[in-house]
Amino acid sequence: MNRRTLFKFRLYVAGDAPNSVQARVNLAAICRTYLPRSHEIEIVDVFQHPKRALIDGIFITPTLVRVAPAPVCRIIGALSQVPIVLQAMGLETVAA
Repeated sequence: MNRRTLFKFRLYVAGDAPNSVQARVNLAAICRTYLPRSHEIEIVDVFQHPKRALIDGIFITPTLVRVAPAPVCRIIGALSQVPIVLQAMGLETVAA
């Protein structure tokens, strides 16, 4: 992938639940390390926006959705296993 590709992520969280807080921290660190200046992160708190979560098909938090580039993909959890997150999100080539 081109280093100039803009990665757009949407992270669904459940308020300040420990796994949600950890997912926020881990995603920020991953983006800072592997996608500096080429990412956007949208945080959706399912407690504040429950209808949006249902419409988007989110039933478990935290859930990370890579919105762009296509194809859309999802990963569930606190994002603490960086190699697995990179592979699941199609970022292993960026990390290389």
